[in-house]
Amino acid sequence: MHHHAALVAVALLNNFVSGFSSPTSISLPTQMAISQRAGDSSVNNNALFRAKQQQIFTTATAAHQQKSPMAVRGGALGASTAIGSSSDNGGSVEKDLNLSVGNVLASLWGSSGVAYILIKAIVRVLPIALDPFSKAEGIIPLTNFQLSAYILTCLFFAYAEGYKGFQLKFSPLVVARSFTIQPKSSPIHHILFAPLYSMGLFHATKKRMIVSWCVTIGVATIVAAVKRMPYPWRNIVDAGVVVGLSWGTISILGGYIISLLTGIAPIGTDPAMPEKKD
Repeated sequence: MHHHAALVAVALLNNFVSGFSSPTSISLPTQMAISQRAGDSSVNNNALFRAKQQQIFTTATAAHQQKSPMAVRGGALGASTAIGSSSDNGGSVEKDLNLSVGNVLASLWGSSGVAYILIKAIVRVLPIALDPFSKAEGIIPLTNFQLSAYILTCLFFAYAEGYKGFQLKFSPLVVARSFTIQPKSSPIHHILFAPLYSMGLFHATKKRMIVSWCVTIGVATIVAAVKRMPYPWRNIVDAGVVVGLSWGTISILGGYIISLLTGIAPIGTDPAMPEKKD
């Protein structure tokens, strides 16, 4: 009795482990013990039972793959799935991007234009952020407390602004919207002001435009307030801003290059296009 219980335990453990390495296996854990005691007729019945189980599993797997949004295409979402994006005229677009010369140039202007705005801000603020470490006359070195605040501020801006704000939200939005610009059908002002269009400042859902304009005005207000801060606290805040904006610039350009090479828009990103009016 104990011998059969041990065999059942071994069979259960073997099937549990093999389930991770062979997903198509659905052997029952008690079949090993049964097949050792049963006669030829039992073995045949078990073989038919296993074949039936295999057929059921195969059917269920095929049905799951049809319902799943993941399609095999280099590990990425397939071309037949949608990302909830829309073209510039309000119609839906497929996941595979139209990489004609005109579309690529328009999207490049949209994404790189936003990156250029960020780079200009970085170049303007970077010297101020590095002032505490310069050897210029009259510069007071940072104390240990101030240096700790400098480092913590950079880490905070890297996570809150760079990763959470840019990489997860704003950068994919910019890239996705830039690829909705179609030179053959988009209004001329969408193309001329593609960076602002890509930022969602116009021709977007009402919610998106409110958020974009509030963020823009809020950032301008914060910048004006930071300029009034004394040394070295302005320099410390500016250092965090440089880190956050640098992260954002890299994520925009990197996301655009990935979409350009793969032909797939940022996955899971809603470009917040307004509904097409009839």
